[in-house]
Amino acid sequence: VMLCLCKSHVAEDQQFQWCEKVFGCLQKSGLKVTVLSTCPVTDYKTTESTHNLPVPFLKVVTTKQYKDSAPCSPLEQPNIVDGLPAAVMAHCQVWGVPAVFYQCFTDVTRLDSLTIEAFRPVLSCQSISRLATKTEKIEETLKKTVTTSQVQSNLYI
Repeated sequence: VMLCLCKSHVAEDQQFQWCEKVFGCLQKSGLKVTVLSTCPVTDYKTTESTHNLPVPFLKVVTTKQYKDSAPCSPLEQPNIVDGLPAAVMAHCQVWGVPAVFYQCFTDVTRLDSLTIEAFRPVLSCQSISRLATKTEKIEETLKKTVTTSQVQSNLYI
């Protein structure tokens, strides 16, 4: 198991090299990739009003080689995946690596406990369930990640 948390922006022209570097260190046989990401609900394209959507919510994109079931519905067209998650998924598709991408659409700008809670269904997936036997430790780790990623401010209201 390898966890890769990318806290900084990776420029578009560097994403291919980033993937090559990370995946170059891994054995391809038996490899399964899970990508988790968040973005604003305003980026979600739908013919329905976004006011009726239960925010936050998950959508999924998989490579052809990924055969497990997903706990949420697929990301519909004309929505697209971009940035580093798209580069990782493209790399996996080209190299025949089973990969799944979970996009959480949220109405907050920073990762918070509600957004983390939206990822809970992912813990029931076959490829993750064996890793998630002690969910309280996972929740604790995720909460620490949220706390340390918050920018400290001296503005008091």
